[in-house]
Amino acid sequence: MTQIDTNGLKDTIACDTGISAIADDELSYAGYNISEFMENEASFEEIIYLLWHGHLPKQLALKNFEADLRKNYEISDAVEQCILIQSRPHLHPMSVLRSTVSLLGVYNVKAEERTLAATYQQSIELMAKLPTIVASFARLRKGKLPIKPREDMNLAANFLYMLSGEEPTALQVDVMNKALILHADHELNASTFAARVCASTLADIYSCVTAAIGALKGPLHGGANERVFDMLCDIQQCGDIQGYLQEKLDSNEKIMGFGHRVYQTQDPREIYLRDMAETLTKGTENEQYFRMSQDIEAFMKEKKGLIPNVDFYSATVYHALGIDSDIFTLIFAMSRVSGWIAHIQEQQKHNKLIRPRSQYIGQRHRTYMPLDKR
Repeated sequence: MTQIDTNGLKDTIACDTGISAIADDELSYAGYNISEFMENEASFEEIIYLLWHGHLPKQLALKNFEADLRKNYEISDAVEQCILIQSRPHLHPMSVLRSTVSLLGVYNVKAEERTLAATYQQSIELMAKLPTIVASFARLRKGKLPIKPREDMNLAANFLYMLSGEEPTALQVDVMNKALILHADHELNASTFAARVCASTLADIYSCVTAAIGALKGPLHGGANERVFDMLCDIQQCGDIQGYLQEKLDSNEKIMGFGHRVYQTQDPREIYLRDMAETLTKGTENEQYFRMSQDIEAFMKEKKGLIPNVDFYSATVYHALGIDSDIFTLIFAMSRVSGWIAHIQEQQKHNKLIRPRSQYIGQRHRTYMPLDKR
Protein backbone atom coordinates (compact mmCIF):
# COMPACT_ATOMS: atom_id res chain seq x y z
CA MET A 1 0.00 0.00 0.00
CA THR A 2 1.30 3.42 -0.96
CA GLN A 3 2.07 5.68 2.00
CA ILE A 4 -0.82 8.02 2.66
CA ASP A 5 -0.54 11.51 1.24
CA THR A 6 -2.84 13.68 3.32
CA ASN A 7 -3.05 16.14 0.41
CA GLY A 8 -6.32 14.70 -0.90
CA LEU A 9 -4.99 11.10 -0.78
CA LYS A 10 -3.06 11.81 -3.97
CA ASP A 11 -1.62 8.63 -5.55
CA THR A 12 -2.99 6.44 -2.73
CA ILE A 13 -4.21 3.07 -4.05
CA ALA A 14 -7.58 2.39 -2.41
CA CYS A 15 -8.93 -0.61 -4.35
CA ASP A 16 -8.42 -3.09 -7.19
CA THR A 17 -10.67 -2.73 -10.23
CA GLY A 18 -11.23 -4.15 -13.68
CA ILE A 19 -13.54 -1.36 -14.81
CA SER A 20 -11.32 1.49 -16.05
CA ALA A 21 -7.71 2.58 -15.93
CA ILE A 22 -5.62 5.69 -16.45
CA ALA A 23 -1.98 5.24 -17.49
CA ASP A 24 0.44 7.37 -19.49
CA ASP A 25 -2.26 9.98 -20.15
CA GLU A 26 -4.54 7.36 -21.68
CA LEU A 27 -7.98 6.21 -20.48
CA SER A 28 -9.30 2.70 -21.05
CA TYR A 29 -12.54 0.92 -20.15
CA ALA A 30 -12.11 -2.79 -19.32
CA GLY A 31 -8.92 -2.88 -21.40
CA TYR A 32 -10.22 -0.91 -24.41
CA ASN A 33 -8.67 2.48 -25.10
CA ILE A 34 -11.45 5.06 -25.44
CA SER A 35 -10.16 5.87 -28.94
CA GLU A 36 -11.52 2.45 -29.99
CA PHE A 37 -15.05 3.60 -29.17
CA MET A 38 -14.70 7.01 -30.78
CA GLU A 39 -13.27 5.70 -34.02
CA ASN A 40 -15.63 2.73 -34.39
CA GLU A 41 -18.96 4.46 -33.68
CA ALA A 42 -19.68 2.48 -30.51
CA SER A 43 -23.01 3.10 -28.81
CA PHE A 44 -23.31 4.29 -25.22
CA GLU A 45 -25.42 1.20 -24.50
CA GLU A 46 -22.49 -1.03 -25.57
CA ILE A 47 -20.23 0.80 -23.13
CA ILE A 48 -22.69 0.46 -20.24
CA TYR A 49 -22.81 -3.28 -20.93
CA LEU A 50 -19.01 -3.43 -21.07
CA LEU A 51 -18.60 -1.61 -17.74
CA TRP A 52 -21.15 -3.84 -16.02
CA HIS A 53 -20.08 -7.18 -17.51
CA GLY A 54 -16.40 -6.72 -18.36
CA HIS A 55 -16.85 -7.63 -22.03
CA LEU A 56 -18.61 -6.21 -25.08
CA PRO A 57 -22.03 -7.67 -25.94
CA LYS A 58 -22.83 -9.75 -28.98
CA GLN A 59 -25.75 -8.65 -31.16
CA LEU A 60 -28.51 -10.55 -29.35
CA ALA A 61 -27.21 -9.60 -25.90
CA LEU A 62 -27.07 -5.93 -26.89
CA LYS A 63 -30.57 -6.06 -28.39
CA ASN A 64 -31.96 -7.52 -25.15
CA PHE A 65 -30.01 -5.05 -23.04
CA GLU A 66 -31.31 -2.10 -25.06
CA ALA A 67 -34.85 -3.46 -24.76
CA ASP A 68 -34.49 -3.70 -20.96
CA LEU A 69 -33.35 -0.10 -20.79
CA ARG A 70 -36.01 1.27 -23.14
CA LYS A 71 -38.96 -0.31 -21.37
CA ASN A 72 -37.77 1.38 -18.15
CA TYR A 73 -37.40 4.92 -19.55
CA GLU A 74 -40.67 6.18 -18.06
CA ILE A 75 -40.96 7.63 -14.56
CA SER A 76 -44.11 7.45 -12.47
CA ASP A 77 -46.51 10.32 -11.99
CA ALA A 78 -45.46 10.42 -8.33
CA VAL A 79 -41.79 10.94 -9.24
CA GLU A 80 -42.74 13.55 -11.84
CA GLN A 81 -44.80 15.39 -9.23
CA CYS A 82 -41.83 15.36 -6.83
CA ILE A 83 -39.64 16.89 -9.55
CA LEU A 84 -42.23 19.62 -10.07
CA ILE A 85 -42.36 20.39 -6.34
CA GLN A 86 -38.56 20.72 -6.28
CA SER A 87 -38.44 23.02 -9.32
CA ARG A 88 -37.77 26.16 -7.27
CA PRO A 89 -35.31 28.94 -8.16
CA HIS A 90 -33.25 28.55 -4.97
CA LEU A 91 -32.57 24.84 -5.48
CA HIS A 92 -29.51 23.78 -7.48
CA PRO A 93 -30.45 21.26 -10.19
CA MET A 94 -28.01 18.72 -8.70
CA SER A 95 -29.91 18.93 -5.40
CA VAL A 96 -33.08 18.06 -7.29
CA LEU A 97 -31.38 15.10 -8.99
CA ARG A 98 -29.95 13.88 -5.67
CA SER A 99 -33.36 13.95 -3.97
CA THR A 100 -35.19 12.40 -6.92
CA VAL A 101 -32.79 9.46 -7.16
CA SER A 102 -33.30 8.90 -3.46
CA LEU A 103 -37.06 8.90 -4.07
CA LEU A 104 -36.69 6.18 -6.71
CA GLY A 105 -35.48 3.97 -3.88
CA VAL A 106 -38.39 5.01 -1.69
CA TYR A 107 -40.93 4.08 -4.39
CA ASN A 108 -39.26 0.78 -5.32
CA VAL A 109 -40.71 -1.86 -2.98
CA LYS A 110 -37.75 -4.14 -3.80
CA ALA A 111 -35.09 -1.49 -3.11
CA GLU A 112 -33.65 -3.47 -0.19
CA GLU A 113 -33.38 -6.79 -2.02
CA ARG A 114 -29.87 -8.06 -2.70
CA THR A 115 -30.45 -10.91 -5.15
CA LEU A 116 -28.69 -10.77 -8.51
CA ALA A 117 -32.04 -10.33 -10.28
CA ALA A 118 -33.10 -7.48 -7.99
CA THR A 119 -29.73 -5.72 -8.28
CA TYR A 120 -29.85 -6.00 -12.07
CA GLN A 121 -33.34 -4.52 -12.22
CA GLN A 122 -32.41 -1.66 -9.87
CA SER A 123 -29.37 -0.92 -12.04
CA ILE A 124 -31.40 -0.93 -15.26
CA GLU A 125 -34.04 1.36 -13.79
CA LEU A 126 -31.51 3.89 -12.51
CA MET A 127 -29.65 3.94 -15.80
CA ALA A 128 -32.84 4.25 -17.86
CA LYS A 129 -34.67 6.81 -15.75
CA LEU A 130 -31.94 9.39 -15.11
CA PRO A 131 -32.23 10.97 -18.59
CA THR A 132 -36.02 11.17 -18.15
CA ILE A 133 -35.62 12.80 -14.74
CA VAL A 134 -33.16 15.37 -16.08
CA ALA A 135 -35.25 16.21 -19.16
CA SER A 136 -38.45 16.41 -17.09
CA PHE A 137 -36.81 18.79 -14.62
CA ALA A 138 -35.42 20.96 -17.42
CA ARG A 139 -38.92 21.43 -18.84
CA LEU A 140 -40.99 21.59 -15.63
CA ARG A 141 -38.95 24.43 -14.16
CA LYS A 142 -39.76 26.48 -17.27
CA GLY A 143 -43.48 25.79 -16.99
CA LYS A 144 -43.44 23.24 -19.83
CA LEU A 145 -44.97 19.78 -19.72
CA PRO A 146 -42.55 16.83 -19.71
CA ILE A 147 -42.32 14.84 -22.92
CA LYS A 148 -42.84 11.09 -22.71
CA PRO A 149 -39.80 9.01 -23.69
CA ARG A 150 -39.81 6.99 -26.88
CA GLU A 151 -38.80 3.35 -26.83
CA ASP A 152 -37.72 3.48 -30.48
CA MET A 153 -34.78 5.76 -29.58
CA ASN A 154 -31.48 5.06 -27.87
CA LEU A 155 -30.45 6.87 -24.69
CA ALA A 156 -28.70 9.75 -26.46
CA ALA A 157 -31.45 10.44 -29.00
CA ASN A 158 -34.26 9.97 -26.49
CA PHE A 159 -32.74 12.46 -24.06
CA LEU A 160 -32.40 15.18 -26.70
CA TYR A 161 -35.94 14.47 -27.89
CA MET A 162 -37.40 14.72 -24.36
CA LEU A 163 -35.50 17.95 -23.81
CA SER A 164 -36.77 19.83 -26.87
CA GLY A 165 -39.75 17.88 -28.19
CA GLU A 166 -38.10 17.68 -31.60
CA GLU A 167 -36.30 14.75 -33.16
CA PRO A 168 -32.56 15.46 -32.98
CA THR A 169 -30.36 15.42 -36.07
CA ALA A 170 -27.97 12.55 -36.73
CA LEU A 171 -25.06 14.85 -35.85
CA GLN A 172 -26.62 15.84 -32.53
CA VAL A 173 -27.26 12.20 -31.62
CA ASP A 174 -23.72 11.22 -32.57
CA VAL A 175 -22.22 14.03 -30.46
CA MET A 176 -24.46 13.27 -27.46
CA ASN A 177 -23.66 9.56 -27.71
CA LYS A 178 -19.91 10.21 -27.77
CA ALA A 179 -20.10 12.70 -24.90
CA LEU A 180 -21.91 10.11 -22.78
CA ILE A 181 -19.25 7.51 -23.57
CA LEU A 182 -16.41 9.87 -22.67
CA HIS A 183 -17.94 10.64 -19.27
CA ALA A 184 -19.00 7.06 -18.44
CA ASP A 185 -16.18 6.20 -16.04
CA HIS A 186 -12.89 7.61 -14.86
CA GLU A 187 -11.15 5.30 -12.43
CA LEU A 188 -11.43 6.32 -8.74
CA ASN A 189 -12.62 9.91 -9.00
CA ALA A 190 -14.31 11.61 -6.04
CA SER A 191 -17.89 10.57 -6.84
CA THR A 192 -16.93 6.98 -7.68
CA PHE A 193 -14.97 6.71 -4.43
CA ALA A 194 -18.01 8.04 -2.55
CA ALA A 195 -20.16 5.38 -4.23
CA ARG A 196 -17.71 2.60 -3.34
CA VAL A 197 -17.40 3.73 0.27
CA CYS A 198 -21.19 3.65 0.57
CA ALA A 199 -21.35 0.27 -1.21
CA SER A 200 -18.76 -1.18 1.16
CA THR A 201 -21.26 -0.78 4.00
CA LEU A 202 -23.70 -2.95 1.96
CA ALA A 203 -26.09 -0.03 1.58
CA ASP A 204 -28.70 -0.21 -1.19
CA ILE A 205 -27.79 0.97 -4.69
CA TYR A 206 -29.98 4.09 -4.42
CA SER A 207 -28.05 5.27 -1.35
CA CYS A 208 -24.76 4.64 -3.15
CA VAL A 209 -25.76 6.61 -6.25
CA THR A 210 -27.18 9.41 -4.09
CA ALA A 211 -23.82 9.65 -2.30
CA ALA A 212 -22.04 9.82 -5.65
CA ILE A 213 -24.33 12.59 -6.90
CA GLY A 214 -23.57 14.61 -3.76
CA ALA A 215 -19.84 14.36 -4.49
CA LEU A 216 -20.30 15.17 -8.19
CA LYS A 217 -22.18 18.36 -7.37
CA GLY A 218 -19.05 20.21 -6.25
CA PRO A 219 -17.40 22.67 -8.66
CA LEU A 220 -14.03 20.93 -8.28
CA HIS A 221 -15.55 17.75 -9.73
CA GLY A 222 -18.64 17.65 -11.95
CA GLY A 223 -19.62 21.29 -11.56
CA ALA A 224 -16.59 22.60 -13.44
CA ASN A 225 -18.12 22.64 -16.95
CA GLU A 226 -20.94 24.89 -15.72
CA ARG A 227 -18.32 27.34 -14.47
CA VAL A 228 -16.48 27.12 -17.79
CA PHE A 229 -19.54 28.34 -19.67
CA ASP A 230 -20.07 31.09 -17.09
CA MET A 231 -16.52 32.21 -17.89
CA LEU A 232 -17.18 32.16 -21.64
CA CYS A 233 -20.24 34.36 -21.13
CA ASP A 234 -18.28 36.79 -18.93
CA ILE A 235 -15.54 37.07 -21.54
CA GLN A 236 -18.09 37.57 -24.30
CA GLN A 237 -19.49 40.53 -22.39
CA CYS A 238 -16.17 42.17 -21.52
CA GLY A 239 -14.57 41.44 -24.91
CA ASP A 240 -11.05 41.08 -23.52
CA ILE A 241 -9.89 37.48 -23.19
CA GLN A 242 -6.33 38.16 -22.07
CA GLY A 243 -7.30 40.95 -19.69
CA TYR A 244 -10.03 38.85 -18.09
CA LEU A 245 -7.80 35.80 -17.60
CA GLN A 246 -4.80 37.81 -16.39
CA GLU A 247 -6.97 39.52 -13.78
CA LYS A 248 -8.14 36.10 -12.54
CA LEU A 249 -4.58 34.80 -12.39
CA ASP A 250 -3.32 37.92 -10.59
CA SER A 251 -5.96 37.41 -7.90
CA ASN A 252 -5.08 33.70 -7.60
CA GLU A 253 -8.49 32.57 -8.85
CA LYS A 254 -8.80 29.13 -10.43
CA ILE A 255 -9.52 29.05 -14.16
CA MET A 256 -12.09 26.29 -14.54
CA GLY A 257 -11.50 23.64 -17.18
CA PHE A 258 -7.69 23.54 -16.87
CA GLY A 259 -5.32 21.15 -15.19
CA HIS A 260 -6.00 17.65 -13.92
CA ARG A 261 -4.89 15.54 -10.98
CA VAL A 262 -3.97 12.51 -13.10
CA TYR A 263 -3.15 13.83 -16.59
CA GLN A 264 0.10 15.68 -17.27
CA THR A 265 0.27 16.39 -21.01
CA GLN A 266 -3.21 15.66 -22.42
CA ASP A 267 -6.67 14.73 -21.17
CA PRO A 268 -7.52 12.06 -23.78
CA ARG A 269 -11.24 12.89 -23.59
CA GLU A 270 -10.67 16.56 -24.37
CA ILE A 271 -9.30 15.80 -27.84
CA TYR A 272 -12.63 14.38 -28.99
CA LEU A 273 -14.75 17.00 -27.24
CA ARG A 274 -12.75 19.75 -28.95
CA ASP A 275 -13.44 18.20 -32.36
CA MET A 276 -17.11 17.76 -31.49
CA ALA A 277 -17.39 21.38 -30.36
CA GLU A 278 -15.85 22.59 -33.63
CA THR A 279 -18.07 20.40 -35.82
CA LEU A 280 -21.25 21.19 -33.90
CA THR A 281 -20.77 24.97 -33.87
CA LYS A 282 -19.28 25.52 -37.33
CA GLY A 283 -21.25 28.17 -39.21
CA THR A 284 -23.59 28.89 -36.29
CA GLU A 285 -23.74 31.69 -33.72
CA ASN A 286 -22.23 29.27 -31.20
CA GLU A 287 -18.97 29.18 -33.16
CA GLN A 288 -17.89 32.23 -31.15
CA TYR A 289 -17.68 30.05 -28.02
CA PHE A 290 -15.44 27.54 -29.76
CA ARG A 291 -13.10 30.26 -31.11
CA MET A 292 -13.02 31.91 -27.70
CA SER A 293 -12.14 28.57 -26.13
CA GLN A 294 -9.23 28.13 -28.53
CA ASP A 295 -7.86 31.55 -27.54
CA ILE A 296 -8.27 30.76 -23.84
CA GLU A 297 -6.50 27.43 -24.31
CA ALA A 298 -3.55 29.13 -26.04
CA PHE A 299 -3.30 31.79 -23.31
CA MET A 300 -3.34 29.24 -20.46
CA LYS A 301 -0.76 27.05 -22.16
CA GLU A 302 1.59 30.01 -22.65
CA LYS A 303 1.09 31.60 -19.23
CA LYS A 304 0.68 28.59 -16.95
CA GLY A 305 1.56 25.52 -18.98
CA LEU A 306 -1.87 24.06 -18.14
CA ILE A 307 -3.83 21.65 -20.33
CA PRO A 308 -7.60 21.80 -20.88
CA ASN A 309 -9.53 18.95 -19.29
CA VAL A 310 -12.78 17.16 -20.13
CA ASP A 311 -14.87 20.03 -18.75
CA PHE A 312 -13.44 22.75 -20.98
CA TYR A 313 -14.82 21.95 -24.44
CA SER A 314 -17.77 19.93 -23.10
CA ALA A 315 -19.27 23.25 -21.99
CA THR A 316 -19.49 24.44 -25.61
CA VAL A 317 -20.72 21.03 -26.79
CA TYR A 318 -23.60 20.96 -24.32
CA HIS A 319 -24.55 24.58 -25.00
CA ALA A 320 -24.64 23.91 -28.73
CA LEU A 321 -26.97 20.98 -28.05
CA GLY A 322 -29.43 23.38 -26.44
CA ILE A 323 -28.71 22.42 -22.85
CA ASP A 324 -28.82 25.10 -20.13
CA SER A 325 -25.48 25.53 -18.38
CA ASP A 326 -26.83 24.89 -14.88
CA ILE A 327 -27.80 21.34 -15.84
CA PHE A 328 -24.46 20.45 -17.44
CA THR A 329 -23.51 18.52 -14.30
CA LEU A 330 -26.76 16.55 -14.51
CA ILE A 331 -25.66 15.37 -17.96
CA PHE A 332 -22.38 14.28 -16.38
CA ALA A 333 -24.36 12.26 -13.80
CA MET A 334 -26.57 10.78 -16.54
CA SER A 335 -23.47 9.26 -18.07
CA ARG A 336 -21.37 8.54 -14.98
CA VAL A 337 -24.14 6.54 -13.29
CA SER A 338 -23.09 3.73 -15.65
CA GLY A 339 -19.64 3.72 -14.07
CA TRP A 340 -20.94 4.22 -10.54
CA ILE A 341 -23.17 1.16 -10.88
CA ALA A 342 -20.26 -0.90 -12.23
CA HIS A 343 -18.12 0.10 -9.24
CA ILE A 344 -20.94 -0.53 -6.76
CA GLN A 345 -21.42 -4.02 -8.15
CA GLU A 346 -17.66 -4.69 -8.18
CA GLN A 347 -17.26 -3.45 -4.61
CA GLN A 348 -20.05 -5.65 -3.30
CA LYS A 349 -18.77 -8.76 -5.13
CA HIS A 350 -15.37 -8.51 -3.40
CA ASN A 351 -16.39 -6.44 -0.44
CA LYS A 352 -14.40 -5.24 2.51
CA LEU A 353 -15.58 -2.27 4.52
CA ILE A 354 -13.65 0.84 3.48
CA ARG A 355 -12.49 2.30 6.77
CA PRO A 356 -9.30 4.37 6.48
CA ARG A 357 -7.47 5.94 9.40
CA SER A 358 -6.82 9.61 10.00
CA GLN A 359 -3.59 11.24 11.07
CA TYR A 360 -4.25 13.23 14.22
CA ILE A 361 -2.51 16.66 14.26
CA GLY A 362 -4.32 18.33 17.15
CA GLN A 363 -3.18 18.99 20.72
CA ARG A 364 -2.50 16.09 23.12
CA HIS A 365 -2.52 15.35 26.85
CA ARG A 366 -4.90 18.17 27.74
CA THR A 367 -6.60 18.32 31.14
CA TYR A 368 -10.32 18.94 31.54
CA MET A 369 -11.11 22.11 33.51
CA PRO A 370 -14.55 22.25 35.21
CA LEU A 371 -16.91 24.84 33.74
CA ASP A 372 -16.84 27.11 36.81
CA LYS A 373 -13.04 27.36 36.69
CA ARG A 374 -12.57 28.19 33.00
